[in-house]
Amino acid sequence: MSHKITTTWLENMQFESTNPGGNLRIDAGPEFGGEGQGYRPKALMLSALAGCSGLDVASLIKKMRLEVADFKMITEGLLTETEPAIYHTVLVDYHFYGADLDEEKLTKAVNLSVEKYCGVMEMFRKFAAIKINIHFHQI
Repeated sequence: MSHKITTTWLENMQFESTNPGGNLRIDAGPEFGGEGQGYRPKALMLSALAGCSGLDVASLIKKMRLEVADFKMITEGLLTETEPAIYHTVLVDYHFYGADLDEEKLTKAVNLSVEKYCGVMEMFRKFAAIKINIHFHQI
């Protein structure tokens, strides 16, 4: 199995990249000669990480029949000071909202994603320290 993406230069610093779910535009910020009209490549990596783990957790919420009103992740990548700048540390905060959250099972779901299922998380571990926090919000 493989993934194949075609990325085509549009103009200036803009590219369009195909993905099995649709196309997306990539552009640099004005500070790097772009117009800020698309996604930034490094930030896309953080979205991929959150998306991978989020899909795992959402699937486990369904399988465990857990009551969750809302779920979001805040992902932050801390960059090195040297070029090329890469993420040296990534912080992932999982936020669960609900009236009757099963904190033990939700923690288990996050841990299964982080430690077993999420391939993107495993790739990130090759170059960055990953720090996970879980937050429960009763509503």
